[in-house]
Amino acid sequence: FSGGSVPHSPRQFKQFGWSVTFCGHEDYEGIEKAITAKTKAVYCESIANPGGLVIDLERLADIAHRHGLPLIVDNTTATPYLTRPFEHGADIVVHSATKGLGGHGNAMGGFIVEKGDFDWAASGKFPIISEPCDSYHGMRMYETFGKDGPVAEMLGTKGKAGISFVITARVLGLRDMGMCISPFNAFLISMGMETLPLRMQKHCDNALAVAKFLEKHEKVSWVRYAGLGGSNFDLHQKYCPKGAGALFTFGLKGGYEAGKQLVDSVKMISLVANLGDSRTLIAHPASMMHSQLTEEQRRAAGAETETIRLSVGIEDAEDIMADLGQALDGVPLSSL
Repeated sequence: FSGGSVPHSPRQFKQFGWSVTFCGHEDYEGIEKAITAKTKAVYCESIANPGGLVIDLERLADIAHRHGLPLIVDNTTATPYLTRPFEHGADIVVHSATKGLGGHGNAMGGFIVEKGDFDWAASGKFPIISEPCDSYHGMRMYETFGKDGPVAEMLGTKGKAGISFVITARVLGLRDMGMCISPFNAFLISMGMETLPLRMQKHCDNALAVAKFLEKHEKVSWVRYAGLGGSNFDLHQKYCPKGAGALFTFGLKGGYEAGKQLVDSVKMISLVANLGDSRTLIAHPASMMHSQLTEEQRRAAGAETETIRLSVGIEDAEDIMADLGQALDGVPLSSL
């Protein structure tokens, strides 16, 4: 998750009466034990920020569904070109459309996409969707808009897929809190999505080339990218065989100060705390997005002190490597 997830979730969510339990991405026993009678969902990323880890969606879906819970997947980093979470058990998919979908970092927006076959009434945990809504004369959203309701019949999807979650999000959540995308931002994101397959394949090809370059550099201690192989490679092949995405991290032998110096020394690459842009973006999480976290929390998030996050763009790969090479020339080989 982004650097704001840990400080944001306990504080901001608490104001809504929500709480969050964080678990390791492979701690499946811990995830199952963390589920209580009050748990409403299991939430994960398909390809995790910042380290580019590919998550085992099917295993998380099995855990969630055993407990009558939906699996919500943030597919921002992967985009639908690389990973299609519904095919692996997800019930809701969310995107920050500002990232890979829009592709140019020039518009703000987000998407909620519903698979449509989750039973929101069975567990009794989702009364906003399953019980009568006073705002709409006692209408039950799931009964009306769920997969077995009259709207699904009208759409030709009865028994297969409904739209009760996204309708509820729209007619209650959007109505009450007002997070409505501007028409021009919607236009820009729509335009960006037209080139998604071309861009994402170039992102992946470039990222693999840059990761291989960094893996061999004397001032780099490690590179985390599923496309290089290692323990995450099998999940990459299963869930995103076209490529491991544009996002990955690497560590500098020179530590914290070397990280700050590197991101200030690039010339073509942009020092921006974004990802999924057509331009290559670089960040030093420990001094930027994750600066509010403790070192222990940063390590758990894959954003250690020496970590550099790279979102590889669609420029010529040789130009990206040349810029990184000249910036690396100036950083110390080891920390003092």
